[in-house]
Amino acid sequence: MDLFNNLALGFATATSLENLFFCLIGVLLGTLIGVLPGIGATATIAMLLPITFQLEPVSSLIMLAGIYYGAQYGGSTTAILINMPGESSSAVTAIDGYQMARKGRAGAALAIAAIGSFFAGTVSTFLVAIFAPPLTQIALQFGAAEYFSLMVVGLVSSIALAHGSIVKALAMVALGLLLGLVGTDIYTGTPRFTLGIREYADGLNFVAVAVGVFGIAEILRNLENEKTRSVLMAKVSELMPSREDFKAMVGPVLRGTAIGSILGILPGGGAILAAFASYTVEKKVSKHPEEFGHGAVAGVAGPESANNAGAQTSFIPLLTLGIPANPVMALMIGAMIIQGIVPGPNVATEQPALFWGIIASMWIGNLMLVILNLPLIGLWVKLLTIPYYVLFPIIMAFCSIGVYSVNSNVYDLYAVAFFGLIGYALLKLRCEPAPLLLGFVLGPLLEENLRRAMILSRGDPATFVTRPISAALLFLAALVLVIVFLPSVKKKREVVFQEED
Repeated sequence: MDLFNNLALGFATATSLENLFFCLIGVLLGTLIGVLPGIGATATIAMLLPITFQLEPVSSLIMLAGIYYGAQYGGSTTAILINMPGESSSAVTAIDGYQMARKGRAGAALAIAAIGSFFAGTVSTFLVAIFAPPLTQIALQFGAAEYFSLMVVGLVSSIALAHGSIVKALAMVALGLLLGLVGTDIYTGTPRFTLGIREYADGLNFVAVAVGVFGIAEILRNLENEKTRSVLMAKVSELMPSREDFKAMVGPVLRGTAIGSILGILPGGGAILAAFASYTVEKKVSKHPEEFGHGAVAGVAGPESANNAGAQTSFIPLLTLGIPANPVMALMIGAMIIQGIVPGPNVATEQPALFWGIIASMWIGNLMLVILNLPLIGLWVKLLTIPYYVLFPIIMAFCSIGVYSVNSNVYDLYAVAFFGLIGYALLKLRCEPAPLLLGFVLGPLLEENLRRAMILSRGDPATFVTRPISAALLFLAALVLVIVFLPSVKKKREVVFQEED
């Protein structure tokens, strides 16, 4: 009964005219940036963070969430029409989706992707509603030691699920933790690593770091390697899949939803990992594996369902524990903190309308995407012709205005430029910046809980292993590290990284 009462509160919040409007804006923007290759949900949300500060907390978070799962829809459009995924999680969709388009079945491929995504989004939204409250109650029993160990698990998992070199992923986490130390010591009030600049006494501006590392760096990378984009067809017709298509997609959609719902909870990049895992599973269980790569319906339905389910369930650790499962969730935590909301289990009890409003808005947003996306395919196709050298200067100008408007601090603009160059250098060195942002967000919380636990235990570090939950979490973190360093796992990471490139 409590679940239905809470969902009723959530839908009452999400269906207000203001929140419906911002949900619509979010899913449209998400689809737009998903359609335009090279920008990405992370960079876009980082750029739009300054705008959301003027909104009500629930409206801003509903809009940012809409951008995230809307981008999963939009990414499939370019993957199918021009064989260029707008989102990395749509890379697998391009394999068979583009081949379907070449056979004159682009409309059916787009409809299959949309239907699979809607079903997966609906199921995973209910999973969030069902599992989030019990996890919140468990998290309320956590003390400082348990929170420290939980954040260690989050950081280690982000290393495990990052792609490429393990050493580079570790280095990114360490760099993020060091950047999080800049500012004033929370216990002594002593400035640390501020280089004598008073403006950095409160720490580095989260928005400036995020916009630089993700937004500006991605723009520089895409300007360097702009590809010629030619849309496969001017008109997309026959949007309704055939009866055979429906039969072929039922199993993959169900399996993809299950895979994505589980992997989306894991820190690092659950939606991307889920899409690859779903494609692998479908190829293995198929009676005709030779069709994959030549326009198999299962090769579109499975991965699209998986990446959308993964995007939705990544909200579970964010809403219950205050732990980000990916860079976008880290940005959401930053948005919550700036709005004066302390991420974690107390959100559900102290601000139930916000908590359940976000959950209800996910289903509403998915419904909007199905209703709007297919009729607007012609518009998205036209937008694909916009060259980057026209689009990106406008984006950079808005980024600069937005970042400066947060604190009216010119040093934030210097930080954007600096971290933009740092982010670009990291991309050239094949270092994934996502662990850096997670380390930057979790670093201050990690330090605070470490020092609080040591104070409460009177300096005894054994408190982290004598408390059962804390010890279990640390053991889990150690186990994940051991698995990651196994030779077979290291080799597979490199193969997946090369496939995504």
